[in-house]
Amino acid sequence: MKLAIPLSKKGESLNRQVYQHLREAILSGSLSGGEKLPSTRDLAEQLGISRTVVVSAYDQLLAEGFAEGRAGSGTYVAKGVGKRAARSEGKSVPLRVSRFGQTASAEWSRINFALQSRRSVVPYDFAYGRSDLEKFPFALWRRLLLRCARKTRVAELDYSHAAGNVALREAICTHVRRSRAVVCDASQIIVVNGSQQALDLIARVLMELGDGVAFEDPSYQGTWEVLRAAGVRLLPIELDRDGLDPAKIPAEARTIFVTPSHQFPTGVILPLARRLALLEWAKRRNAVIVEDDYDGEFRYEGQPLESLQGLDHEGRVIYIGTFSRTVFSALRIGYLIAPRRLVQAFTAAKWLCDRHTATLEQATLAEFISSGMYERYLRRVRRRNASRRAALMGAIRAYLGDRVEVTGDGSGAHVVLWPRRRVSEESVISRAESRGVRVYGISAYCWKEPRRTGVMLGYSRMREAQIREGIRRLKEVF
Repeated sequence: MKLAIPLSKKGESLNRQVYQHLREAILSGSLSGGEKLPSTRDLAEQLGISRTVVVSAYDQLLAEGFAEGRAGSGTYVAKGVGKRAARSEGKSVPLRVSRFGQTASAEWSRINFALQSRRSVVPYDFAYGRSDLEKFPFALWRRLLLRCARKTRVAELDYSHAAGNVALREAICTHVRRSRAVVCDASQIIVVNGSQQALDLIARVLMELGDGVAFEDPSYQGTWEVLRAAGVRLLPIELDRDGLDPAKIPAEARTIFVTPSHQFPTGVILPLARRLALLEWAKRRNAVIVEDDYDGEFRYEGQPLESLQGLDHEGRVIYIGTFSRTVFSALRIGYLIAPRRLVQAFTAAKWLCDRHTATLEQATLAEFISSGMYERYLRRVRRRNASRRAALMGAIRAYLGDRVEVTGDGSGAHVVLWPRRRVSEESVISRAESRGVRVYGISAYCWKEPRRTGVMLGYSRMREAQIREGIRRLKEVF
């Protein structure tokens, strides 16, 4: 038997090329079941290659069950393999998908809108929800990462504790108690792969199909998509100028998701009176509050309001934090601070989900925080953000005046412009883009119709001169 096998000296090794060609011939039926293959010596002569190469390819086919050896006779194509494999690879059969899978698939275009919006580079991009990559000390981070890698013992590279690196949990505990007035100890902290995993774990641990769950409207899309996929009854609460009004929480709600320190996306800060009223509601209804403190580190005027969790004396608040906004987005490390009675359930759920978060990055982050480098970095970012915020607010007053209302300027790293006259959000975005300015609509974060019209302006990655020029160009749009 002669086999035409085109070989290339570039790319994969010769034995791999021979193996793949024979495998494809068997799968397609060109070599039928029970058919004898050439001897390794004959095939090597046909192809002008070493017999060792062919032996290696045959050994792989034998190991995977595509061929079988017969003592004293040679090597044959395994019976029945070709036709069955060809059918399975050549045809995609409809497989049953769970309700969760159906919901996630149907909503993928909405969930993935942030990635889809990455278009061509424009001179003035008011991107939001991003860390300040220009300011982050990457050289220092690399040194810490290398140091942790060098001193890590082999035994420490085995599976780790599901709740996370002990040193990191202690560092987080010390930091949030000081900076956010969170009341906790390290045993209540579960390290997760970003705040998105924390939301997913909360839905898995606390919610049953059909439970009533309230959330702010507008709000972070990733929150209500997790809830929708969990099959709960979604209870959106429209916000006013002071954010969420506890008096408007539906009676059937048993859990509520809030962003009190800098509401996303409006930027409103929930007043103390409403925080206390929200805690009173939870006590009265025996409910759970999930506090997402996604950028509570950034406040520029006066003393920062303490976290909602710090006001809770009954263990009803679950606190979520993340380093994706303060360190860099690719570092998928966040944390969940659970009431003591829920720690075991959340730790077990984390283990079932993915065992634990990557250990080397946890160790590096622990050292970054405990050494004081993280706090020094945050101070630099706050000063820089404050300067950019001042430039932004000054430019808005100078060029836009009373054409827009501004919210969210008290903290965080983005503001929202609400046009005072009726305009099309899509039109504002496209007209701004034509002038080299990229702004972001708020309607995608709204649940109820009609959706509010507004644009978000992030300023953490722009220089003051860029901010002023970008707003000057927006004047023509508004």
